[in-house]
Amino acid sequence: MPEILKLNAQSLKEHAMQLHIGDKILLSGIVYTARDAAHKRIAALLDAGSPAPFPIENAVIYYAGPTPAPPGKPVGACGPTTSGRMDSYAPRLLDLGLAGMIGKGERAQPVRDAIVRNHAVYLCAVGGAGALAARCIRDLQVIAFEDLGCESVKKLVIQDFPLVVCNDAHGGDLFSQGRAVYAG
Repeated sequence: MPEILKLNAQSLKEHAMQLHIGDKILLSGIVYTARDAAHKRIAALLDAGSPAPFPIENAVIYYAGPTPAPPGKPVGACGPTTSGRMDSYAPRLLDLGLAGMIGKGERAQPVRDAIVRNHAVYLCAVGGAGALAARCIRDLQVIAFEDLGCESVKKLVIQDFPLVVCNDAHGGDLFSQGRAVYAG
């Protein structure tokens, strides 16, 4: 059985060069949610010379829009959204020091190039399992763009969030390489 690595989100960048596509990890620590509308606003802030609503360097962004929490829980469902919608923003954030991204689906070549250039990583969560993913979330705080509702930027504290490395700092791409293996 392949080893499952336990990693802290705040030190993900330190481990990026040891990670390879297909590696399974359990990620703990702080991650930030941001989807389409939040990325557009973050880009506008950066264009204006203002800081992002959270420190980009060494951060991990989870492409998710958590649903409201039921009583006694920090969050409802919190599954990944399609990452390709953030592809136009990702290279810039990676160049500013972003350590990793969590989502689902393939990334464009400029994003994959920026992952390699910046020794970062793209991690995939299981789509359609938002209620199960929510079990790994210990705390949630809205930190920016509250008017965006579920798409506001949130600071999540996660514990043992199951992920798979889909794009690594060596140029590996699980999507294209996986298809090649099965197309045989």
